[in-house]
Amino acid sequence: MWWRSASFILDRQQEQNTSLPPNPESLLLSSPPPSMADSLQNPKLDISAYYQTRAAHHAVVTSDWLAQAQSAVSLQTNDDVSSGSDGRVAPTGGGTGGDNKTFSVIDEFNNWRKQPDLAEAVAAIRALAAVIRASQATTMMELEIELKKASDSLKAWDATSISLTAGCDLFMRYVTRTSALEYEDFNSARYRLIERAEKFGEISYKARRIIAMLSQDFIFDGCTILVHGFSRVVLEVLKTAAENKKHFRVFCTEGRPDRTGLRLSNELAKLDVPVKLLIDSAVAYTMDEVDMVLVGADGVVESGGIINMMGTYQIALVSHSMNKPVYVAAESYKFARLYPLDQKDMGPALRTIDFGVPIPSKVEVEKSARDYTPPQYLTLLFTDLGVLTPSVVSDELIQLYL
Repeated sequence: MWWRSASFILDRQQEQNTSLPPNPESLLLSSPPPSMADSLQNPKLDISAYYQTRAAHHAVVTSDWLAQAQSAVSLQTNDDVSSGSDGRVAPTGGGTGGDNKTFSVIDEFNNWRKQPDLAEAVAAIRALAAVIRASQATTMMELEIELKKASDSLKAWDATSISLTAGCDLFMRYVTRTSALEYEDFNSARYRLIERAEKFGEISYKARRIIAMLSQDFIFDGCTILVHGFSRVVLEVLKTAAENKKHFRVFCTEGRPDRTGLRLSNELAKLDVPVKLLIDSAVAYTMDEVDMVLVGADGVVESGGIINMMGTYQIALVSHSMNKPVYVAAESYKFARLYPLDQKDMGPALRTIDFGVPIPSKVEVEKSARDYTPPQYLTLLFTDLGVLTPSVVSDELIQLYL
């Protein structure tokens, strides 16, 4: 019920805290963050930057690929000259020497985000860790305010990305929640924060591998698995199963309109996994051959449901009607304090759709990039916290955010 949700419990605790006399220092933290020069907004305001990135990394090659590739090569050459052989932009803030360049959390985030195998939330976590290293703050209060501004800047960069927002919020909770910091000198406290930030980044980076190991008991020889679109964690699960010499085949949906499913089918073919490509509307037609459905998630909400690529909900409905299990592979940094009640109870995440033919101006086109799948249509969630039932997600959220 709603009064048992993680958000309700946490918000009630915050209300109890606010009933106490206000602390001048706490007011500084709760005040709206001022505008920052590096708080860049997505230039295409009507299109989700999260799905622009997914399309850039995982969609099939388009006709203008050659021009893009040539441009990328020239940009990469310039990046290598300015940032070193590993492509990272070194923090130029406090204590880095004579470089007067102002550190930008957005630039650091975008630099990490160039790596196709690195999740957007993990890139944000790495960028926030760099904020601590580059900070010139002299007190814990200044450092926490600086971290909060950086976190708000990243979340404002693309408000449609659930994992980005959840990753920033979890980073702030994990890094700054320790009473021991109040009794140490600032340098020791700052070093402790850097340690916790790096540890959180490593945990998040390894989450995909942990999920792949935990899910192996559910993949058996001779099974047929239906997957939808492209998911890096789903690919890792299937890759691990193939490395363990398990014999299975995969039905992969095309994943229109960006056709990310073609990318996944290509990756599976490289692993010598038998794969069959389906058009999205053929899911019900082939469901009787399927033993299980395995999908990723853009976000896991408090109810235990998931927000994922458009089409996930209808696949879950068909699976449920035919008694097929639906498994979700999702990292814990995608656990979000959201409680959608229906499909329209989410912020819009739009993407461009090319039908290949002109569309009359009077025809309205649905551009939403994701849908919500309620928990009653899901069987289990494979996470780095363990294998969970949807009903346990709310309890795990409380543990994560407390």
